[in-house]
Amino acid sequence: MLKTMRKNVKSLKPILWIIVGTFIVSIWAIWGGAGRLGEAGRAGTLATAGSQKISADEYYQGLRQRLDAMKKQYSGLNQNLIRQLNIPEQTLGQIIQQHLLLQIAQSMGLQVTDAEIGERIKSYPALQRDGQFVGYELYKRILEYNHIPVSEFEDSLRQEILIGKVINLLTAGITVSDEELWTNYRNEKESAKIEYLVAEASKIDIKSQPAEAEIAAAFAKNAARYMIPEKRTADYIFLRNDDFKKDVKIQDAEIAKYYQDNIGQFREAEKLRLSRIWLPFTAKERAAVLSEARDILKKAQGGADFAALARTYSKDDKAKAGGDWGLDEWKSLSAKETEAADKLEQGQLSGVVETDGGAAILKATEKTAASTKPLAVVSATIRTILEDQKARALVAEGIQKLEARALKEKNLDFAVQQEGLKIASTGPLKKGQPLGNFDTAGAVSEALFELKDKGISAPISIYTGAVLAQLERIEPEKPAKLDEVRADVANDIVQDLKKQQAREMLSEIESRPKDDWGVEATKNKLEYKMVEEHKRGQYLGLIGENPEADDLIFSLALQKTSAPVRVEDGYAIFRVLGRKEASRADFEKDKASERDTRLEQKRNEFLVSYMARAREEKKVRVNEEAFLKLTNEILNRYEREQ
Repeated sequence: MLKTMRKNVKSLKPILWIIVGTFIVSIWAIWGGAGRLGEAGRAGTLATAGSQKISADEYYQGLRQRLDAMKKQYSGLNQNLIRQLNIPEQTLGQIIQQHLLLQIAQSMGLQVTDAEIGERIKSYPALQRDGQFVGYELYKRILEYNHIPVSEFEDSLRQEILIGKVINLLTAGITVSDEELWTNYRNEKESAKIEYLVAEASKIDIKSQPAEAEIAAAFAKNAARYMIPEKRTADYIFLRNDDFKKDVKIQDAEIAKYYQDNIGQFREAEKLRLSRIWLPFTAKERAAVLSEARDILKKAQGGADFAALARTYSKDDKAKAGGDWGLDEWKSLSAKETEAADKLEQGQLSGVVETDGGAAILKATEKTAASTKPLAVVSATIRTILEDQKARALVAEGIQKLEARALKEKNLDFAVQQEGLKIASTGPLKKGQPLGNFDTAGAVSEALFELKDKGISAPISIYTGAVLAQLERIEPEKPAKLDEVRADVANDIVQDLKKQQAREMLSEIESRPKDDWGVEATKNKLEYKMVEEHKRGQYLGLIGENPEADDLIFSLALQKTSAPVRVEDGYAIFRVLGRKEASRADFEKDKASERDTRLEQKRNEFLVSYMARAREEKKVRVNEEAFLKLTNEILNRYEREQ
């Protein structure tokens, strides 16, 4: 956390520990040290937010502080978990948001007085003793002891207060009505046990194709549906990473250094393959089942084949596979089982592991210790990585040189010719349309739609290199002619026919309300699902989030079949088997806390939407290559320090 903490702290009074731990850290984890807004440090700009540049150092400090704070909350925090939780992306996003909010505060003319800073300092519980502020002398001693200048600390605090003011001002008009509260409460508390059938249009086979007259009639009837979207054409130059690799030389010493600096990349975690025999029980059956489990364990300990015992006695869906839960799937078992599994050596049996719902016997069928791949094994891989890194750096240097000349001359073609290269044309592109076989994500076409006529893009980084483009022509959206969309019209006719057949199939089943839907699904190649507890807004397999389906589920009479409901790929029918209702009396008891919770939710939802618009308006840009490189550096260093 704070690297200014000292080892010789015996002279500090106990209260100082509390203050340093809860007050200083809480502020400086957000604004702290070299990571304060606007302070330069580590070379390079990682992102821009409006007029503000976000330095690589600011992100470096912010992520390190975030990881140090998390380490105290999560045991076993490692690089994989950090990446899975998207901590680097969240940290950079928060820094960008702070910059944007401060710019918004400035545009609103908001300010923070010295009195407000003083009140904030005095109001912190950690700076109070017997309900009174400990005094500015002690407060200054704490900062001095930790080598934190008072002026810098209070500037950071000023920014925190200013952001709070902006947020309060932006969300001041947000309210929650009683009816909205009740609706939200009901949505959270009500649930229904349901079953449903889905007829997927994609699985219906239509052999005949529509005739020309049918296509023409459908187009004439629905001409407004068929528009040729706006297209943009640009001149561009593409610098390919692979073309620059011939100029890259990698020394053995560089490979060795990369290996040492990134040793975590080459570690292979311990591997455990687990098998299980599972015997579920109810409260009444517990004693008998535990006795049976102990008998089975004795057989396994006596040399009986574990897989055969699992096939005979186990009562879970892995029994047919001899109880094999593989290398990873077993990690989804109960905490007691995974804890017991972690202690097993290869070939070892656990005792009888009792959980809330049953008894388990575990066996470690395979176990491989954690290891690190030697340099000799991974040197070729490292060489490839370093070649790619250096080639990317050369590409970045080359594209920036072209950009500078093109902007000066206001002509990309001229800049390209001066470097002895050749310009190319994108041809007409829709927004997001791929370019050639090198820009499959459509990054170039996306960039073109942000340019004005003859505008020159910033360098566009793609996986295989970098592109610079100059917009040459804009073709506005226009109504399509039949020849331009004939295939689309024919496909729409076929899709409509498939959906019609799907609806008719379910309507016929709807007319027989007592049928077994599992049987119907098998007979008609439909999908059958049952959900024990569905709540409004929850995702339903093959359907997704569907408000119309939810309205039916929570209004339909029990055991009654719904009419077919349109879903993404066809139609579905529903049957409600049971329902839990929300209580008005309980709602009245929880109303005050529900209001606070819902108000906070609405404020957060508004801010997320508002900040998304602000990012667009301020043209937030992130140097993805620099972000990924610096993130790898931070995480690798963090892992080495653990």
